[in-house]
This record gives sequence, C-alpha cells and structure tokens, in this order.
Amino acid sequence: MFHILQDVNDLNRQTWIANSIRKLPAGARLLDAGAGELRNRVHCEGIDYVSQDFSVYRGGEHEGISGRSWDAGQVDLVSDIASIPAPDASFDAVLCSEVLEHVPEPTRALAEFSRLLKPGGSLILTAPFSSNVHMAPYHFATGFSRYWYEHHLPALGFQILELSPNGDWFSLLRQELSRLGGLERQRGSWMWPLAYVYAALGLLYFRLRPRHSAPDIACFGWHCLAVKEQRHGASNLQIATSGYAARGNTQDR
Repeated sequence: MFHILQDVNDLNRQTWIANSIRKLPAGARLLDAGAGELRNRVHCEGIDYVSQDFSVYRGGEHEGISGRSWDAGQVDLVSDIASIPAPDASFDAVLCSEVLEHVPEPTRALAEFSRLLKPGGSLILTAPFSSNVHMAPYHFATGFSRYWYEHHLPALGFQILELSPNGDWFSLLRQELSRLGGLERQRGSWMWPLAYVYAALGLLYFRLRPRHSAPDIACFGWHCLAVKEQRHGASNLQIATSGYAARGNTQDR
C-alpha cells in the first residue's frame, strides 16, 4: 500500500516539471518565478537559472496546514512577481509552479511573464485546482481550472501546447482521507484513533477500486506548457498586457 501513501500530487508535478525543463535547449535562460527555497533548481543543470521571490514569508503560522520555517533568502531577484526587475524579452523560459494561489491578482503575473519571455519562449506553469490554506496569510485563491488557463493565456499572447490534469477527483479524495487521522490528532480530537481506522479502510478501498478517473470533476491542479507567440501579434499583446497591469498594483510572491 506504499504507493497509496505517497504524495502523488507532488510526485506527479515534479516529474512533469523536470521533463518540461529537460526539453529546453542547453544554455537557455530560465526564470523561476516565486522560487521560494529553490527546490526546482536541481532540474536546471545546463541552463542559465535565475530565481525570483518576494521573500517575505517566513513560516511558523498557526493557520492552515503549513507552519514550518521557510527561507527564501537565496533567490537572485527579490521583487513583486508582477514587477520583476529584468528587461523585456530577456528569458527563454519562465517556470512558475504552485505560486499563483499566493498572488492576489494572478493575471498580472501572467502579463509580466509575457513581457519577460522572448517570442517563442516557453511558459511552464502549474497552479492548484484544489488547495487547502497554506502559507497564511499569503493564500488568496484556489480553483485554477483548465478554463482559467484557456481564457487568460491566449489573451496575453500565449499558445497552449499542453494542458494536462494532475490526478483526478478520486486521487484528491484519497489525499485528504490520508490526512484525516493526523489532522484530528493535531487538533486535539479524542476521536483521532477512529479517524485513522476510517482512513485505513478508505485507503483499502482505493487500493481495490477499478482504475477509472474523473479529472472533469476535480483534480490536484493542471500542468500547462505554453509558448509566447511570435512578434506578429505584438500590438494586440501590448494592449492585453496593459489592460491586465492596469487592474491593480498590489500583490506578492
């Protein structure tokens, strides 16, 4: 039953990110936006890796499911993700993984990625469809559906090459069920032993159930690979980007 207890959400996502970065040409310049503790740097051997984060979050909060200390002190660029101090068209690729839920206005971040990417550059993007509160108070949204990507990315000059679900409704339910006993114990419920038993029965069910999926109902999130369209659409892109940037001037990460 070990594979049932694995964090398949994170495992699937990191495998996809590593494979996507591996397809970049040697020497490509990549921006890791919202890089945090630089966990994705390990996938970037042979390319020019540049990290960015707002570097304010420190961890230790008592809300949600986080709480451990957090150190983003090693990033290259400390800035607002919607105003990164780098020239236009200065990156061959932008990676942004599990960051947009921590940004008050995530479409402004997309607009900034469009500005920073060279024409034909790659955007490697993940965000949660279902996310519990974490990194409070910097948790502003969840529910990034495939329709969110399909609506916003073309408007900002991107062509979506891949949009694939990470898990499905059943794997999401399995993940939350596996957390039940520990959460009940952490929150001081006297029923925590029963919660472990209930969770074990549920995990046994998932072990035995037929392998059909339901990503159309829910999933952990979506893996999106997009490319910035060539310069022939630059005028429309400039109008769209300006419109997104004008919607506000507060955000983080």
